[in-house]
Amino acid sequence: MTNITALLGAFGEEVKLIEDSLDHADVVELHGHRFVTGMLGQQRVVVTLTGIGKTNAAMATGLVMAHFRPSRVIFTGIAGGVNPALQPGDLVIGGDVGYHDVRSVTLTMEPTRQTMHPVTYALNPLYFPADPTLLALAQQAAQVIDFDTVPGKKRPPSVHVGRILTGDEFIHSASRATALRDEYGADAIEMEGAAVAQVCHQMGIPCLVIRSLSDNADSHAVIDLLAFLSTAARNSARLVKAMME
Repeated sequence: MTNITALLGAFGEEVKLIEDSLDHADVVELHGHRFVTGMLGQQRVVVTLTGIGKTNAAMATGLVMAHFRPSRVIFTGIAGGVNPALQPGDLVIGGDVGYHDVRSVTLTMEPTRQTMHPVTYALNPLYFPADPTLLALAQQAAQVIDFDTVPGKKRPPSVHVGRILTGDEFIHSASRATALRDEYGADAIEMEGAAVAQVCHQMGIPCLVIRSLSDNADSHAVIDLLAFLSTAARNSARLVKAMME
């Protein structure tokens, strides 16, 4: 396939919203994973569910790369907001994406939070930057969308370009969220994005991570996630579809 865009999501709800929008949809099964190809607007896409966590996300991304050879990857889904200016329903477009749970040393025993290329051992960026073209396209698309407001929130959702952190930890503590915000300058926290961005970086494929906030990563995170998931999923899927169209 040529000039195909891979659209990945961690949760089934947002992935299904995109799948349901496809024309000429076709299902491909690979190693137990379900991939759906089709047309979204005038763009050929492949859509798949990565599942939760860094390993699942990296595995699904690797399968997409090997079989479909996409020209670009967009990862979307929900996240916890740690920027106090943001609220559930808002969207964070990852200007850069990094890990909060990597602690290692270089080959010369220098402490580092950077990951390494598996073959060359070259250090990856501390934060993986968004592809400039995809970032500009997302910002442009966001300007023409009427996003759904989550129940109980007074203002409509805003779109913010910021820093997204990834780790194999569901954050549900206000003090932990604040600490991560203070240490890393984070706006949103989730469990997959940097793993997808790392695979794309190592393979030279443009990537963008988009997150719709479902909670504030505090003690109410699980309750808010369940209450606001549907709205957050609709908003993130709406932005991705607008980009493709």
